[in-house]
Amino acid sequence: MSTAQLDRSVPVVADPAGGVLHRVARLRRTSPGRLQLILAGLVTLGLLTGLVAGLTAAAAATGTADLGNRAQPLLVEAETIYSALADADTTAAQAFLAGGLEPTELTRRYDDDLDRATTALTSAARRTPETGASADAIRQLSTDVSRYAALVASARANNRQGLPIGAAYLSSASALSRDSLQPQAQALFQAAQAEVDDGYGDARSSWWTALLVLLLVALLAALVLAQRHLSRLTHRTFNVPLLVATAVTLVLAVGVGGVLISQRAHLSEADTEGSWPVALLAETRIAALRERGDEALTLAARSGEGALEADFDETTSRLDKLLTDAAEVMPDGRTGSDVRSAARAHRAYVSAHDEVRKLDNGGNYDGAVALAIGPQTSRTFTGFTDDIDRALESRKDVFRNEIGAAGRGLGLLTVLGPLLALLICGLAVAGLRARLEEYR
Repeated sequence: MSTAQLDRSVPVVADPAGGVLHRVARLRRTSPGRLQLILAGLVTLGLLTGLVAGLTAAAAATGTADLGNRAQPLLVEAETIYSALADADTTAAQAFLAGGLEPTELTRRYDDDLDRATTALTSAARRTPETGASADAIRQLSTDVSRYAALVASARANNRQGLPIGAAYLSSASALSRDSLQPQAQALFQAAQAEVDDGYGDARSSWWTALLVLLLVALLAALVLAQRHLSRLTHRTFNVPLLVATAVTLVLAVGVGGVLISQRAHLSEADTEGSWPVALLAETRIAALRERGDEALTLAARSGEGALEADFDETTSRLDKLLTDAAEVMPDGRTGSDVRSAARAHRAYVSAHDEVRKLDNGGNYDGAVALAIGPQTSRTFTGFTDDIDRALESRKDVFRNEIGAAGRGLGLLTVLGPLLALLICGLAVAGLRARLEEYR
């Protein structure tokens, strides 16, 4: 076989990368070739900008919607579960102190607390994935709530008959609440807070936004340089289609900037004026209920000052700090007024508690119980929690309003961004095709 035959039998594999580079190098040597490369660059930048504009807006819209529809509501539900269980424990102890048949108002409040907790648990379960810390907490809570209710029912039944064992059942129920229910509710609350924090990051879509800004700057620079090149090449001052494309790009940049800057401003307000105060006030309310529970359980145990009273003092110190922090975060407006009123009511309640302890330590147990569950102390404490509740609802409204405002314009940008980018590409083709026709 000849060498020529051998050469013909070996297939020649083209190098695609080398072929493209070779073609680009050849196009750069001629004026029409350079125009074709400029057109290809403008169209590529335009398409990428439109694609990224749509993806950025879609990611921001999805993150904002998730923050408003899932993450923050989960935080509110976790707070509801936590506070409802703490209030149920406090109310059960107060009803027990009344002796015999529990007051109807306290019984109804206890039942309402358990209903609120179970309803919020069901709703929270729908908002959480099947695995993870939140799911584990919800499953444990669902199991322990039934056990807690059964122990309280036994405590009630024995207390109505005047049997001392009722106090043991109440103590077991309270231990279950404080050692399992409330820690699990706190774990769910903390997990929800973490999801809210992550949700703000997702809603801001920082990586997509940074990429979009780079592409817009690159597209504007490419359009300006293309017109400068054409002006030198053709001795014409303006290329109208490219000039319009530049104007449309500026409109797109201003629109993107306006929508995203507005979104971030509202997200910041939702965080600093909504989510953060909501979490702070929720913790304040839970601490207040723990205080009241410590007081009632100390009296129910007939043990004088002990671990529960020490916990009361510790919770009081923490509550004072929480109220101080809340006053600093929300110094003005109706919310600030509610927080200041809550601080005054808390001081009045602690003074009433000191009188309760003085009576109990002095041997006047019945007088201590009468003062602890009496109308004056109850009104003082209810006024305290009502002030916190009003402030809490006000901050929830701020969050909802700011998140709603943050989402405005993102849906339109999802559609309009790619459409404007396609228009820019079309104008670039129109502006350069006319110049390319001159070489034919």
